[in-house]
Parts: sequence; C-alpha cells; structure tokens
Amino acid sequence: MVDEESEIDDSSFFFSKSGKTNAKDELDATLDAFFNEERFDDNSSACLFPARKAWLAEKLDIDDFPAVECREYDETLKRLNPKSATLVFPAAHINSPASMFGHTFLRINSAYKSRLLSYAINYAADANPDDTNAAVFAVKGLFGGYFGKYSLLPYYEKLKEYRDTEQRDIWEYDLNLNEEEVLRMTQHIWELNGTQSDYYFFTENCSYNMLWLIELARPTVHIREYFHFEVIPLETVHAAKAEGLISEVHYRASKRSTLLKYEELLDDKYLGLPKKLVEREIKLQEIVSDESIPLQQKQYILEASTEFLEYSFSKSDMQKSEYIKLFYNLSKERASLGMGEKLHMETPQDPIESHRAIRVTAGVGSRKGEAISFLGIRPAYHDLEDSNYGFLRGTQIEFLNIELSYSEDEVEVEEATILSIVSLAQRSEFFDSLSWRTKFGFDREYLDNETNFIATVGAGYSWGNEFAYTYMMIDPLFYVADESSAAVGGSLGVVFDKYDFMSTNIEVTRRYYDNGDEQNLAKVAQSFRLLQNLQLKFKYDYKEIESLEEEDEQTFRAFINYYF
Repeated sequence: MVDEESEIDDSSFFFSKSGKTNAKDELDATLDAFFNEERFDDNSSACLFPARKAWLAEKLDIDDFPAVECREYDETLKRLNPKSATLVFPAAHINSPASMFGHTFLRINSAYKSRLLSYAINYAADANPDDTNAAVFAVKGLFGGYFGKYSLLPYYEKLKEYRDTEQRDIWEYDLNLNEEEVLRMTQHIWELNGTQSDYYFFTENCSYNMLWLIELARPTVHIREYFHFEVIPLETVHAAKAEGLISEVHYRASKRSTLLKYEELLDDKYLGLPKKLVEREIKLQEIVSDESIPLQQKQYILEASTEFLEYSFSKSDMQKSEYIKLFYNLSKERASLGMGEKLHMETPQDPIESHRAIRVTAGVGSRKGEAISFLGIRPAYHDLEDSNYGFLRGTQIEFLNIELSYSEDEVEVEEATILSIVSLAQRSEFFDSLSWRTKFGFDREYLDNETNFIATVGAGYSWGNEFAYTYMMIDPLFYVADESSAAVGGSLGVVFDKYDFMSTNIEVTRRYYDNGDEQNLAKVAQSFRLLQNLQLKFKYDYKEIESLEEEDEQTFRAFINYYF
C-alpha cells in the first residue's frame, strides 16, 4: 500500500483534476480555493473541507483565510460533541460467511454519560450480502467490484444491527486519543461524507479505513504499516494494542448470549415456556397465575420471553403491532413481580488475547513406518484445531493453507486449501441453527496415495454444553483424481474444549463413492495452548486405501504452531 496516490477514488474529494495522484497540484489547488472563495456559506470550500483548512492554517501559519459561515458543520459538530474515541469490534456471526472475520468501526464519544447516545463511524461495501448471490458478492468484494461508503449514525442503531439482529457480541476498546486528536478525526470524517472509494474485501475494507482515521488523529502512529497483504478486523485490534492505543475494554453481550444465559438459569421444565409465550402457544396469565412456579423462575421466564420477543421481531418473524402489544403485556407483568436477581453476564475471553492470524507450522511424524517431516503456512485465519481462546466456538475460516511433507528425499504437498469455512452452530431451546461447512482445495483423503482436488459443501446439526460440543454432518463432495469421482460422506465429531489451555478434536467419517467404493476416515487431534501465539499439537489420521495391495494409511504427527 503506497501513500503517493490517494486511496479516495471519488473526484469530488479533490480540487485538482490530478489531485488523486499529484499531491503538489492538490495542495496548490486547495490553497487557491480557500483564498478565493466564491461562496461563503455551507457550500464554501472551507466548510466542505474543515480538516484541510485547520491543517494548512497550522502548518503554514495562515490566519487570513476568508471568513465563512458553516452552519451545517457547526451544528453537526455540536451534536457530536467529540471528546474521545472507541474502536468497536463486533465479533463473528456464526452463520454468515461474510461476517466470520468480524468487523470494526469507530465510535465518537460525547460528553453524555450514556455511550448509546454517541455516534458511530462505519465504512462498508455499498451492497447487502443478504440480497446478493453469495458467490457474486465474494468475487466482487475480492476484486473491487463495490464502492465503499462512510456512514455516521447513532451508536444504538449499530448495536441493534450487530448485537441484536446478527447475534454478535460487541467488544469496545477505548482509545487514548485526546480531545484535540478526536476533533481532527471528526473533521476529516466530515470531509469524507458522501465520497466513494473502491472496496476490497481483504485490503481496503472496513478495518483498513478505520486505521486511516486513527493515523490522521495521531500522526505519530503508523498503524497501517502492520498490514501488507490482508487487513483482518481482529488483527487491527491487535495492532492498536501493540501501538499502545487501547486504554480500557468493555463487553456488550448479544441477544444470543443473553438468551443462552437464561437457558442456564431456567429449570428444565420451564425452558420451553418463553418461546411458547412469544409464539402464542400459551397465555401470559397461565404463567403469572401459576403458584407452582417459583417467583425467581417466573421472573426469568418473562425476562427471557421479552428478550426472545425482541429477537424474533428483529428477524421479521412478526408484525410490529403484534410485537408492541406483547412487549407491553410482558413488561407490565414482569414489573408486577417485583425486583429479582439481576442477570449476571460473565465476560467471555477477550478476542485481543486470542492467537494472531498468520500461522506457520513445523512438525515430525511417521506414515507406514517411515519418518516424515512437515512444514506449512496459513495466511488466515483460524481452524477448529487451533486454540479456541477468544474465538467464536465452532467456527473455522481458512484461506490458502499450504502444508508440505518431506520423506525419502521427496517433497510432497500434503494439503493446499484455497478456502475452508465451518460453522457448527450448537442448537438450543431458542436457536435451531443449521450447521454447515465447505472446502475447496487439495488434500490426501481420497482413495489413492495422491493429493487431489476436492470441492464439498455439507450441512448438519451440532449440540453442546460447557464441556464439549458434538456434530453430525452430511457432505456431498467431488474429487478430481485420475478419474473424477463424486461421493457422499457422513461424519460424526466431538470437540472437548472445556479448558482454555487444551482441546481434543475427534471425527470419524464414512464415504460412499459413485463407483461403488466405500471408505472409512478418522482423525484425532490433541492441542495445547502454550502461549497466546504458540501451540503444541499431536494428531493421528487414518485412511482406507482402495488398493488391496497397499495397507491402509496411518499418519502420526507432532506439530508446533506459531502465530503472528
């Protein structure tokens, strides 16, 4: 990423026709515009570009720019009342591939005590992934097929979008920017209003543009220099920490996390009541007047019903009039039950303490009695066998994972994953999510001894508790080998992840190929989190081979994974 050329692609952002590529021409044209104003109201050059005017006045010691009246800008600045800034990280959305990396935006904090009244600065592709074919959205996002746009809106609206509708926990990282620095940032945001830039999913994305704003606020920070090939939202939070920008951390639980907490608190015999209330399968008075239900449980039932009602309405599962009426009745009856125990949401593991995105792997092992060594690299991002500390449980997203093996003076490709996504969403009383996974790339799991191309998209179900989660999947798949082959695989798996420092992954698979062949596969992985960015892993893989002349393949490995 070079700074000689502006990353703003909208011509309206520049005074000079060559301003995007020639900084000197743009400087001369800007000074000319400021000194020769034709309008002296909101449409004046100085009102449209207050950050440039302030910077030039400071750097060139200019105090005789023509006076202009910027009512709209002044009113906006008064409304924002910028005092401090917060980097906000909505964590991954378990069933949305477009959101599995998470997201970052900035919040401009005012003097108000409640942060909900502050304003959020967001940058996103000018497209709705829910209304676009997933493949088209991915391709256009990768190659700059969308414009990126800034938006400025109340923070509570962003919370509604991410925390409530999309079920994403929110992490708020307060930045130690002073009031003058936050004002400088706000002035530049005003200048960017309405401009467009090409949006790239991995580089010039939501997070990268937040880095620009932070650097502009504090020019001594060079946070963009941490990134060269990809800008992953969580990685920008890591970079902010490395630059010493983070002063405090706050957590806001999503609707999903809140409802799962109520599932823990409700007795088993009452678990289904909140959902039945919202879906009108039982009447509210049946619960309120039932003296056999303990008071605290009754309070939890109505509170959980209200939360589930809001979640259902956000998903457009009911009409607004129906929602308002039921919300009023639930709130009224809950108030009549008096004070109860306040819901205590434990703060989960902070994503900033999770492993970094890039992983290098080195290991040794054996296959069919022969010694073998392994070496690999993965630019992004996380898999189910990595430490789950700070990540959303049951999720995996990998790009360009390459692993090589060496034995008997021969180097072979063990695996070359182009893309792998897994979403094992545990089903519960309130959430009946479908689990799914997909993979495109090369692996050694086919019936022969070669590394072959595989394409697969599968679905299934997952269940879990605090100790572990299990899953069963059906995976239609297609291999390109000596002869192309299609198959259907059925898998059962379990992941034990109760303890922060270790996890155990077990999966067995039965495949049925279109040529009549059948195959068993099994894998067991035991990993230990030694440090935040250091993992020790032991793995066993079993694979049936088609040929009767060869033994089934068993591979034992010991790995060290380092993340940076």
